[in-house]
Amino acid sequence: MNLDQWLEYQQSLHSQPIALGLDRVREVAGRLGLGRPARRVITVAGTNGKGSTVAFIEAMARSAGHRVGAYSSPHLVRYGERIRIDGVEADEAALIEAFEAVEAARGETALTWFEFGTLAALWLFAREPLDLAVLEVGLGGRLDAVNLVDADVAVITTIALDHTEYLGPDRETIAREKAGVLRAGKPAVIAELDPPDSLLREAERIGAPVLRAGRNYRFEARGEGWVFADERGELALPLPGLRAPAQLANASAAIAALRALLPVLAISDAAIADGVRSARLAGRMQVLPGPVEIVLDVAHNPQAAQQLAVWLGANRPRGANLAVFAALADKDVANEVAALMAHIDLWYLAGLADVGGRGQPVEQLWQKVGSLLSRSLATRHATVVQALAAARKSARAGDRIVVFGSFHTVGEALAALAPAA
Repeated sequence: MNLDQWLEYQQSLHSQPIALGLDRVREVAGRLGLGRPARRVITVAGTNGKGSTVAFIEAMARSAGHRVGAYSSPHLVRYGERIRIDGVEADEAALIEAFEAVEAARGETALTWFEFGTLAALWLFAREPLDLAVLEVGLGGRLDAVNLVDADVAVITTIALDHTEYLGPDRETIAREKAGVLRAGKPAVIAELDPPDSLLREAERIGAPVLRAGRNYRFEARGEGWVFADERGELALPLPGLRAPAQLANASAAIAALRALLPVLAISDAAIADGVRSARLAGRMQVLPGPVEIVLDVAHNPQAAQQLAVWLGANRPRGANLAVFAALADKDVANEVAALMAHIDLWYLAGLADVGGRGQPVEQLWQKVGSLLSRSLATRHATVVQALAAARKSARAGDRIVVFGSFHTVGEALAALAPAA
């Protein structure tokens, strides 16, 4: 089987696209003989900011000369984006070899698509002499397949209402689920300035020492750069290559996590600065310059949409902001749209194909947001590609097109824009 066939096959192995629990992956990992994927492991959980935090940790550690494996999800265009070793995406041959190993070991165990891929990533990492593995939680924390691995440092980025059908109806309940990645005696980096009490209580209950933003470390913009400070003192840094107001918080959490591994994993101030400057991640306020600027952002819940709104408010184009928006059926699209209404002049709504039972046609999306949008300022299109084409056709020099709403939305747009992207 080629890569596409393997990925399609994996979707048929379990009756549910999402089935949280560690029993299945633990059983197959044992058959594979998987141990720790690297000398040290950092696990990153949270609602928003996980991928960016992983990218910062990866870039800083690599700048320090360490060999790093990074596992993140979802991907935008290529499945190999999920698994990077020393900054290089896993190629098709390596992925197929890993899939074959997992398939041979699973027997009759019905793995989900995400569980299969997580085991493949850990299998690939185990074959390399890695100094550090950075693992991004897919959903929640306690029962996510990534939590199979005990982290030396755990990072919790933000807690917001998302995936409530799996994680619970409020921030306190969701925080308890995400706190499942914490380990006794191992540092827990809490990146929110005002985290849910349940997260702090769980860290205290299990004896995980907390490194909390605003208390154990802090950050602030200063001049043309910014400053990170902890018990070791202040560190003057360049602005991140990744945009978005929240990236200072994400970069700070990454620094705190790496410094928590000192002196076992050496990280110099120069490597931190270089990693802050050089970290890149597609689809996170990614700007494609031109007469009509295109901004692609994977904002897919109200908290992330509010961050995008802050950036748009501070970076108004000469002309109009045109939004290409498509979202999965289980998202709070009304509040996403509400967060951005003051900054968007024209809306191009689009449908998303079925994605594990979560896609929705544009008419379904319109039923949820139509009352918020004037019909004269919004058009509807069957696909993201069609909506993007319509927006580009109507845009004039000085306008900006903002593509957001889902990883799938941005992925489809990036594929359509290649090689421009």
